Amino acid sequence: MLKRALSHVAGFIWRILWRVALVFILVSVVLVLLFRYVPPPGSMVMLERKVQGWLANEPITLNHQWRDWEAMADAAKLAVIAAEDQRFPSHSGFDLIEIRQALSTAISGGRLRGASTISQQTAKNVFLWSGRNWGRKALETWFTALIELIWGKQRILEVYLNVAEWDEGVFGLEAASQHYFGASAHALSDRQASLLAAILPSPLTRSASVPSPQVEQRSLWIRQQMHNLGGPRYLQRLPPAP
Repeated sequence: MLKRALSHVAGFIWRILWRVALVFILVSVVLVLLFRYVPPPGSMVMLERKVQGWLANEPITLNHQWRDWEAMADAAKLAVIAAEDQRFPSHSGFDLIEIRQALSTAISGGRLRGASTISQQTAKNVFLWSGRNWGRKALETWFTALIELIWGKQRILEVYLNVAEWDEGVFGLEAASQHYFGASAHALSDRQASLLAAILPSPLTRSASVPSPQVEQRSLWIRQQMHNLGGPRYLQRLPPAP
């Protein structure tokens, strides 16, 4: 009797889990398909910052304006690739070379460094919360695979540049360009673009308009990498969405 009851309970739980998983898959696919054509209204990071402000009784105003691919300077697109993910055009969302190098460094006793690609960061920023637990990482893997399949490289970079955080309440390249330089996203110079890319790893503690020596040094390195990649011609390697 007990065995039969446990079997019924297990079956019920399994059916619930299966339906929840199916709903999640369908909803996530629909959202990714929608955002292939429609600009996302925001990102989970933006929502997270708003909630954090409310909880701390220090509400923040979000500064965010969407800009299409053609309305953003090629220098900014190239600078972010040079700084964050130079194998972006060729990998499938996960840079296995960078992952192996990071693991090798950690095994040798070094600090485990991040190996996230632009695709992974886009998936995390748009659809997920901050954190480093395995559950969030699994969801990040799922959404990364989806956007690689449905969006393509050009759309991924377009969305990333529009949702990246560049200062408190400042999201997206247009808002960042205005905030730091009083210029539009399409008018950024190579130096301005490299300074914006240089602060991305820690945008709340670094400034593009009043750069520290470390930011200046990284900005110079990014411009060298932009040249090494071949300049704006490199962007031709980014196919549009399928």
